[in-house]
Formats: sequence, C-alpha cells, structure tokens
Amino acid sequence: MITAIVMIQTAADRLTEAAQEVADLDGVAEVYSCAGDVDLIAILRVTDHEEIADIVPGRINKVAGVVDTDTHIAFRSYSRSDTEATFSIGLEE
Repeated sequence: MITAIVMIQTAADRLTEAAQEVADLDGVAEVYSCAGDVDLIAILRVTDHEEIADIVPGRINKVAGVVDTDTHIAFRSYSRSDTEATFSIGLEE
C-alpha cells in the first residue's frame, strides 16, 4: 500500500464543497481542513504509483475550487499504533 499526502489550496468560497468532492474520490482515504499554508490535506492510499498519477492531476486538480496541489509520497510510517503492532506480534494475553 502506498500512502500519499496531498496539500490542497482551494478558492475560499468552494472549500467545503471541494473537500467533500475530494473525499468522495476513489483512493482518497481521508480529507482534513486545516489552518496554515494549505486549506485541505488529503491522504491517499493506493496500490501503485500510477493511481497517484491518475488521482491527483486527473481528478483532484479538476475539482471545482481546487487551485493548487503539492503531493508527498510516504516511505515509512512511524505511528505509535504501527510500532505497538510490530512489537506485539506473537504476544497473546
């Protein structure tokens, strides 16, 4: 599974609608509205890089109100739940 983080700039009057349209796209796992340099952050979870190439320029960038995107591909996860799961393999209570 490949995870990509897509930073999305939107037109102010289309933020809510754009967020929902992006969230409804296949391959988009989560969308967050946020404060800071970007308006939305979308988390993509796909099986191959070609899907990212299809989803970002092919679908997200075509959503009305999306002005710009910046895509980052994750190499490794360091979340607490992943670490705990790794070290608990084979341990049963």
